[in-house]
Amino acid sequence: MATTTSNAIASVLSDLAGLDLITEPTQVAKLSQDYYHFSPVLQPQLQDKFGDVVVRPANEAEVLQVAQACVRYRVPLTVRGAGTGNYGQCIPLEGGVILDLTRMTAVKWMKPGLLRVEAGAKLAAIDKQTREIGWEIRMAPSTYRTATIGGFIGGGSGGIGSVTYGQLRDRGNLLAVRVVTMEDQPRVLELRGDDVYQVAHAYGTNGIITELEIPLAPAYPWAEVIVTFPDFMSAARFGQSLSDADGMIKKLVCICADPIPNYFAALKGYIPSGKSCALLIISETCLEPLNEFVKEFNGEISYQKSAEDAGKGLALGEYSWNHTTLHARSVDTSITYLQTLFPDDKNLTLLEEMYHHYGEEVMMHLEFLRVGGTARPAALQLVRYSTEERLNEIIADHESKGAFIFNPHTYLIEDGGMKMVDLAQLQFKEKVDPYGLLNPGKMRAWLER
Repeated sequence: MATTTSNAIASVLSDLAGLDLITEPTQVAKLSQDYYHFSPVLQPQLQDKFGDVVVRPANEAEVLQVAQACVRYRVPLTVRGAGTGNYGQCIPLEGGVILDLTRMTAVKWMKPGLLRVEAGAKLAAIDKQTREIGWEIRMAPSTYRTATIGGFIGGGSGGIGSVTYGQLRDRGNLLAVRVVTMEDQPRVLELRGDDVYQVAHAYGTNGIITELEIPLAPAYPWAEVIVTFPDFMSAARFGQSLSDADGMIKKLVCICADPIPNYFAALKGYIPSGKSCALLIISETCLEPLNEFVKEFNGEISYQKSAEDAGKGLALGEYSWNHTTLHARSVDTSITYLQTLFPDDKNLTLLEEMYHHYGEEVMMHLEFLRVGGTARPAALQLVRYSTEERLNEIIADHESKGAFIFNPHTYLIEDGGMKMVDLAQLQFKEKVDPYGLLNPGKMRAWLER
């Protein structure tokens, strides 16, 4: 395993003279961070982990140059986008070089339904260009304004848009990636088809993504709506019913149980105390039929913003997914969260049981997404944290009853997500990163091989 010496760093710096380098300790420390502090478990593990130098390449040729220098002197390299991840995906555990790709933002080409773009482009900036031809990206995290496309593919799983298009790992949501290797003689590889999953959601442990080809979705006139409900289960059933409705064009169905809306300072005037709510992004063309759903579940529309105004002022998307956690933590830093996929059950039986069982210790926040062709509630529950033992008890209880937990309190790829070793990712890493220099310490399969 590589350990970074000051001599090795000095040699790398000398090889990279002329590139955009940051060595000022405060800036390097800042660019070594993400939002891992959402987890009280990760906080002590990661708070003192920093890189030695940040390199900001302007193009792929410079990325190759950095890869070559790091391999030559056996210096670890950690790729970074905007650093908006939540569980230490881009924290350098062994120092070394932070490769910040945010200068590589070019849209190479776009056509109806398809886009080729550099990894450092921000999602909102991509949409600004593609909307000129009537298209937009299919899904985005709640950090849409700042997140990069490479970071989203490398560390994300889904988000706003997943209620229609499923998750990033679903076939068709990622068409190609261009990757720089960390071999003795670094190469550029183009992965297409199922080969893209060798590097997707691998935290940059087995290749430096420089370009991506992604599908686009039609850009509908998106309206934003808040619906309030007297009780949480009415809101949850409304969410399931709306998500199941094939004729309704939607991008976000987010359900927050009381008291979560109390944490949304800017929305307080629209969500009376004691009410649960649905935050929706829905095509303006579907507002009329939406009223029927609202009536059916005893809801009340308390806020509505037209597509024309949706770009101005507050954006409901920034109260959904993990921004919900962010708002709650800005009021109470003892709050953390879980990521739970509930069973495919239209009656929401287990969801209801857990809601009543845990009460305000585990506050229900649902994000509906498509899994294997059906709409299901994924929960990013807000947890009032007491101890790590209690948190693990809550996780074990959910899993024993048939809920699937994607654990956000570990920085290991396998332990957070699918709970099993991805052999294709390991074998690809053995080929393209033989010295284990890419984001070391994050892939359990590599550590245990």
